[in-house]
Amino acid sequence: MECATRDAVRMFTYRISITPTPTHVTSTPPLAELVARLAYQEGDFTLASGRKSTFYLDAKQVSYHPDSIRAVGRGILGAIADLEVEAIGGLTMGADPIIAATVWASAEAGTPLTGFVVRKEAKGHGLGKWIEGVHPKGKRVAILDDVITTGGSSLKAVEQARAAGAEVVAVVGLVDREEGGADLFRAEGLEYRAVCRLSEVRAAAASG
Repeated sequence: MECATRDAVRMFTYRISITPTPTHVTSTPPLAELVARLAYQEGDFTLASGRKSTFYLDAKQVSYHPDSIRAVGRGILGAIADLEVEAIGGLTMGADPIIAATVWASAEAGTPLTGFVVRKEAKGHGLGKWIEGVHPKGKRVAILDDVITTGGSSLKAVEQARAAGAEVVAVVGLVDREEGGADLFRAEGLEYRAVCRLSEVRAAAASG
């Protein structure tokens, strides 16, 4: 009986050892294609500013979607790879999921970054904080946003991060609407990068 048990264990171990390991992993489409599929619509829209637009771009459909969240984090991480930043942050709410995705991607890549969000107004109780998350004081920081239009919201995050003692070196947008934000950041002496641009999203939508 003991011999039979040993033989059964050996056979079980053998079967495990020859079980094939999957070698194919489905690749993620480029981010512009994901944005075009999940977040881009054409039509007649009224924006929050009151302006009329022939298209609508809701990047949160990408930054909160399971099909694209990895591409978001890895795309941002790739965009800042040469900047030697130690932390990433941005203005709530647009930046929140992007920051979380990039912190995860940085840990997975073995280049860990800390993250923080900037509140739209100081907390009305406790310490009255503007910053939530891991405090960026003394760190080289990149400010993130989901959509860059004129750049005003990202600049608010830059100002608060600087006030908190961070060295802000760059602004990175998930999608650049190509409406002047890049010029604003460069005028502030900041490096500016975008993972994808509206023109690329439109091209992907047209070809899809």
